[in-house]
Amino acid sequence: MLEIHRNSSVEWKPSPVVALATNADDSQVAAAREDGSVEIWLVSPGSVGWHCQLTIHGNPNSRVSSLVWCRSGSGDSSSAGRLFSSSIDGSVSEWDLFDLMQKVALDSIGVAIWQMAVAPFSNSQLNQKQSKHYENGHVNHRNSESNDSESSESEDGDDSVELHEDHASDNSRIAFACDDGCVRIYMVNDDENLTYKRSLPRVSGRTLSVTWSSDANRIFSGSSDGFIRCWDAKFVHEIYRISVGLGGVGSGSELCIWSLLALRCGTLVSADSIGSVQFWDTQHGTLVNALSNHKGDVNALAASPSHTRVFSAGSDGQVLLYKLSMDFAGASDVNVTSGAVKKWVYISHVRAHTHDVKALTVAMPISHEDAIIEQDKKRPRSRTKPLDSSYHKWAHLGVPMLISGGDDTKLFAYSAREFTKFSPHDICPVPQRPHIQLAVNTIFNQAVLLLVQASYWIDILFVRAVSGGAAKTDLVARVKCKSSRKITCSAISPTGALFAFSDHVKPCLFELARGASSKSPWAVNKRHLPLELPFAHSMVFSADSARLMIAGCDRRVYVVDVGSAELVHVFTPRRDEHVEELSPAEPPITRMFISTDGQWLAAINCFGDVYIFNLETQRQHWFISRLEGHSVTAGGFTPQNSNVLIVSTSSNHVYALDVEAKQLGEWSNHNTFALPRRYQEFPGEVIGISFPPSSDSSSVIAYSPKAMCLIDFGKPVDGDDEADLPNNQDLALKKLHSTLVNGSVNGNLKRKSKGNELEAKHSGRKNFELCSFRDPVLFVGHLSKTSTLIIDKPWIQVIKSFDTTPVHRHIFGS
Repeated sequence: MLEIHRNSSVEWKPSPVVALATNADDSQVAAAREDGSVEIWLVSPGSVGWHCQLTIHGNPNSRVSSLVWCRSGSGDSSSAGRLFSSSIDGSVSEWDLFDLMQKVALDSIGVAIWQMAVAPFSNSQLNQKQSKHYENGHVNHRNSESNDSESSESEDGDDSVELHEDHASDNSRIAFACDDGCVRIYMVNDDENLTYKRSLPRVSGRTLSVTWSSDANRIFSGSSDGFIRCWDAKFVHEIYRISVGLGGVGSGSELCIWSLLALRCGTLVSADSIGSVQFWDTQHGTLVNALSNHKGDVNALAASPSHTRVFSAGSDGQVLLYKLSMDFAGASDVNVTSGAVKKWVYISHVRAHTHDVKALTVAMPISHEDAIIEQDKKRPRSRTKPLDSSYHKWAHLGVPMLISGGDDTKLFAYSAREFTKFSPHDICPVPQRPHIQLAVNTIFNQAVLLLVQASYWIDILFVRAVSGGAAKTDLVARVKCKSSRKITCSAISPTGALFAFSDHVKPCLFELARGASSKSPWAVNKRHLPLELPFAHSMVFSADSARLMIAGCDRRVYVVDVGSAELVHVFTPRRDEHVEELSPAEPPITRMFISTDGQWLAAINCFGDVYIFNLETQRQHWFISRLEGHSVTAGGFTPQNSNVLIVSTSSNHVYALDVEAKQLGEWSNHNTFALPRRYQEFPGEVIGISFPPSSDSSSVIAYSPKAMCLIDFGKPVDGDDEADLPNNQDLALKKLHSTLVNGSVNGNLKRKSKGNELEAKHSGRKNFELCSFRDPVLFVGHLSKTSTLIIDKPWIQVIKSFDTTPVHRHIFGS
């Protein structure tokens, strides 16, 4: 029987989301937070949900005001594009998704930049196999499979728009809405710099929003004086201006135009500070509709790929849907161009956020989808309510999603087609989860120590289990960074005597010892490290605490002897372990696991590839490409067998890898593609795996923020369906074998025997036993072979720690 001890005292204060953007093919979403960090999320359908692929820690003193993701200047369709952010201090940064760095693309222009917008590409730049159209900083796919199911307008119906072709500028153009009333236009060049092209005439008030027309011939800007101005992008003169206050409920001088959106049907949508969303005819600048359904500022706008639906979000925490009326949506192209009456109607709203919603974007899942295999067998009755699976009822390949983010630090996904039918999906239940590591059986009388990494300090806590299923923590030491530098990674040694962390400048090593006086029972002393070490993305101590492995920002792995403070060896990860490469060419390492005997080091890069290093021979032993195309989210070497590496991927597949033999382990041959359905429906992505500190135990705990699962690798899987592998799963296993070591592993695959399955059924306890959590869980770790520590935090406590207050909701009858 596993004894559970819970603790909720760990400090956790995630940062608000301030901006969102999708990449060129709408498969990735960039989320910028107030603390200067940017997260890259893979848009995922299926049962698992989204995966945070990258996190880049930027300058915390430079607040991001806007994000745009544009195609690289070379026009390479395989490239992820270039991600830019503007700041209130007037600077523009580019986020390097390969080196995980924030680079200065443009020094401060002297005034704040409120918003950016990327111009649509010209016809010559769009002449590819798959047509893609840039509009307002996003790419929209148009094919017959992505039609809006509730509208008769097809995606192909409006593809006849003639785009403006500027032969003098094949590169992307970005328009900046500036605080001094100007709109500045810059060119994106291949040399990583932004080149100034021209400015539009300065206007009264601040320019707060900007967008391009679908043909890139016009630029629309919104100001703090309540006016929307239409500009000729080529000849740089004002065509007309719109007084927004005339259509809303307030005067123009009190209005701020926070967001603009230009649609293909010739409609301009504006969002303002008095809660109005207004629809304008772009040809004449006349008002079509004025809807005031928000109860505060409207901060963001987004449109479905068909441009027949518009979404708005504001300070009232609501996301609203507006739809083009059926009369116009069903009109022919002739009627559209001849001035048919356009009418937009308010449909409904969803309130998933507790605070202000600051950003919206639309994404399109194109990643691999793992379908849950339906069984004819009826599911047994259970006293517990089945987990909500509405997300994978509407999240499918090619189906557009709406994503929202705001001051409550959450990201939610909505069905763009069936907005009112399904509830929003919580993309990240534990935003900015702090790094937590447990050290059991330390040299301090076998005491249990807990390392908690905050943004600017490291806490070392003493953990003691108490009766009633609780755990108490006492602060042992808190070490802060110098000059408020942000911490990127940290680690504590198994003995508890050493801990280390790295900021954006260099790594640091500290020694923890008992104090001499009763007033200060603990003492922290700084230890020296080699001076040539770069700052790190990940670090881990060896099992004997004698060596520290550091994954540097230069894409090398450094092995340091902590006793002599000398650099023992430097590994350069490579795809071919038999080829010596002097310069690093692989992506940065963001996770590392080390075997209990100190022989093997597993390093995982930011895209999910695995490198196995032999620390005894000081050579790379094995390279493993992304397992079935998915990233590694958690893992570790088993205490029972140091040659076996257990990893879980973003698809929640579990693999047992025989590192020494360079092949799948026996368990994976039998079970990886025949996991029980209850585990296929495991809620959320596995974020950690905990191993009991015992060499005779074959079980582990895999956990997500919502649930944990006990997996015993010494028992049969005990599936709740047929024992034999389905044909498609058998083929998937053969494919995985062929990709592990260049096809050197034979394909003699063994199937599970029905006798083993019956034996497991009669052995009492089921394998893959699931337990759901009530509150979001940050960490699960074994205190002993029979006891486990769970670090959770009620979300209501996290909300109380925010700097902003929740949106007031009137409770009727109170």
